Amino acid sequence: MRLSAIIVNQDMCKPLRNALSALQKAAHHLEMEMIVADNASADRSVAMLQAEFPEANVMVNDKDLGFAKSVNQAMENASGDYVLIMHPSVINSEDTLDKVLQFMDIHPHVGGLSVRMLDAEGHFIPESKKGMPVAWVNFFRFTGLARLFSKSRLFSPHYEAGWVEEFENTETDVLNGCFMLLRKSALNVTGLFDERFPVYGYDIDLSYRMRLEGFRNYYFAKTFVIQQQVQSSKVSWHHLRNFYGAMFTFAAKYLFKMPELRLKAMPRWSSSAV
Repeated sequence: MRLSAIIVNQDMCKPLRNALSALQKAAHHLEMEMIVADNASADRSVAMLQAEFPEANVMVNDKDLGFAKSVNQAMENASGDYVLIMHPSVINSEDTLDKVLQFMDIHPHVGGLSVRMLDAEGHFIPESKKGMPVAWVNFFRFTGLARLFSKSRLFSPHYEAGWVEEFENTETDVLNGCFMLLRKSALNVTGLFDERFPVYGYDIDLSYRMRLEGFRNYYFAKTFVIQQQVQSSKVSWHHLRNFYGAMFTFAAKYLFKMPELRLKAMPRWSSSAV
């Protein structure tokens, strides 16, 4: 299997339909499997998947397991040489899969990449290349955790102004969780997502572990995906607890050396790409 595309969904029936349709169109010549982990959707998501995408492997959870656990659940059933983690609001362009897979094939030292993202009106989304919320950047500066990203321009004065051109491929510390292509052999080494980061920080943690194991992360700008218009999450105690709690979990893990949570790696595999 060339590619396993994984989407975690909750009540996003229409965007999910668009995302899967675009994936199918881009992968018509590829060997690809689609895995959707649905976290107790109350809309027609599951019925839509069963009716319109019968070839997809749909994993229906009776409660919200959180993003990290849901992705791990899906990845344990993935058989692709590469694993694409994609938000249901993202629509890939027709050449996206070909270009990112070719880049990964040519550069076996790259563990993962994210791509240039545009909004529904075609405007560049700066978070495509930053990968880390400003609140996290400030927290890392304050705690001294910025030293873990010593090669990054995230913590320089140029960060806020944009540290790389939109159309320039560049190595980056943090992959964007909305579109994250991962090499399965790298996951064999790093393990899966740390489930102590159920909603936020899972991408930062995995990106950092990729670097610790000697892999490189890239922002790939030679293709694009579109972030569909979705309603912003309401600020609530649940949101704040998960967002800021993830920061302190990261600090405890790497600054105070919280005991490592050993996560199951992907099943071993072989490929000429590595």
